[in-house]
Amino acid sequence: MIRILKNRLALSTVITTLIILVVSILLAAVVAYYATNVVSTRVQEENLYVSKQHVWVNSIGEAEAAVMVTNNGGRDVVINKVSVRGQVSDWADVFYAIADPDLDTLTDDLVYLPVPVAADDDLGLTDTAHLALTNLILPSGMTMVIYLNSPDSIGLNDIGLTVGISLHTAQAVYYCETNIQAIIS
Repeated sequence: MIRILKNRLALSTVITTLIILVVSILLAAVVAYYATNVVSTRVQEENLYVSKQHVWVNSIGEAEAAVMVTNNGGRDVVINKVSVRGQVSDWADVFYAIADPDLDTLTDDLVYLPVPVAADDDLGLTDTAHLALTNLILPSGMTMVIYLNSPDSIGLNDIGLTVGISLHTAQAVYYCETNIQAIIS
């Protein structure tokens, strides 16, 4: 027993090991906290709110679809494609308008426009309709209305059925459903 107490080297090895272990754990915790803080503050998420979706079919079987999209995320979003009932719409049939954020009519429902929708048509926003030549860009905090002329595989026999409208971006697919409505023209 006296021999163990006199051996100072054995006691200092244990204490040195404990000190190295505690210091390395503290340094690892500080580095992990810093990395988490840097990553979480610099990552901005994509977040689209899809609302007021409609698909209309008139008495001669021509279809039209419309949807309102609001970008609630912290970054601008690129919409790569729009599809109705799983069928991708050709960009020549897609028209859009970006709404003024101060506009009171954003709470109004979307209305049926005589088919086909064309460029410079009034969509009830301060901006008129534009033909989508390629991907749609929706800035952060803005709202866009999208109209689709003649979505594929929609006809008179589909009135009353539920269909899905999908917006595809680089990070996600935003999906909403609506019933096909009849329009008497």
